[in-house]
Amino acid sequence: MQTYENCKQNTLSLLKLRQARYLPGIILTLVLSVLARKIATFPYVSVMGTMVLAILLGIAWQAIMDVPQKAREGIDFTAKKILRLGIILMGIRLNINSIISMGPKILLFDLAVITFAVSFIYFLGRQTGVDKKMALLTGVGTGVCGAAAVAATAPAVEANEEQTAVSVAIISLLGTAGTVAYTFLLQMGLISRQAYGIFAGATLHELAHVVAAAQPAGTAAVQMAVLVKLGRVALLAPAVLVIGFFYHRTQNPGAKYSFRNLPFPCFILGFLGVSIINTAGILPPRATSLLLNLSVLFLTMAMAALGLNVNISSLHRLGKKPFAVGFLGSIVLSLLSFWLIIHFGF
Repeated sequence: MQTYENCKQNTLSLLKLRQARYLPGIILTLVLSVLARKIATFPYVSVMGTMVLAILLGIAWQAIMDVPQKAREGIDFTAKKILRLGIILMGIRLNINSIISMGPKILLFDLAVITFAVSFIYFLGRQTGVDKKMALLTGVGTGVCGAAAVAATAPAVEANEEQTAVSVAIISLLGTAGTVAYTFLLQMGLISRQAYGIFAGATLHELAHVVAAAQPAGTAAVQMAVLVKLGRVALLAPAVLVIGFFYHRTQNPGAKYSFRNLPFPCFILGFLGVSIINTAGILPPRATSLLLNLSVLFLTMAMAALGLNVNISSLHRLGKKPFAVGFLGSIVLSLLSFWLIIHFGF
């Protein structure tokens, strides 16, 4: 587990790729990510998003063709180092001033969504015998921001790549199903289009899911949905720190923690730093766009790498109960959020 003292050394290692033995695996994940991006342009498939497709392609490749041994080191490098670099660059999405401008009401709503999702799904998981790590990853993926939240939280709870990949697959499939269901809800006309945008932004898993679900409600609904969703993304760093602290306290009940030995993934500091840079307006628009595209590319490659480390048997063995818990948790979260939106006039 990483601590504050080794953050600098580990962060610098993200930027170093000095050994050619990593290249076969990196190239394989790059090919799968490009293929996922192409498939995502097809009708009806685009709702899944490139990251979901990348992890599914990785799982399919592993099941059908197996993975060359010479590619293993590069795949592991991508699943760990490039993944973290992608999360760091994801901070470029955030403009802290825009999120603050939403007002305390929306931000408190986002906080309530995250707190409820993680707590309720963790509780359900423990009651049904789901592994503690899988329950936490499913909860944070549902409550915060899907695959990226799962990947960011995995080191904090010491989850292995198999657990991480299965959790990402579960969250991605649940989010896709939710997106389809929400479009039917829109047609029922139970809430205004702006309220629907808030609802989608507060409860759906991935940003791609949020945009896809809000699109039929119009541009204003999409803008509101994305803003609310980014409010949840902004809470990723504190969520990871709190969950990591909680996990280690439950694992070591008598242990005492100070700031210097508090377990946390140090790349979260990079995520916050990039978001601050973006908020300050230091970078020109072209540079911001480039970093955003790199973030998506790196995260998609990492999802492909995680998929390449998953066997179908593992997905079946590890995924049944967490999927059921995540499904029930997502439904209860949606119902609760819908009720709050109606009764508190969002």
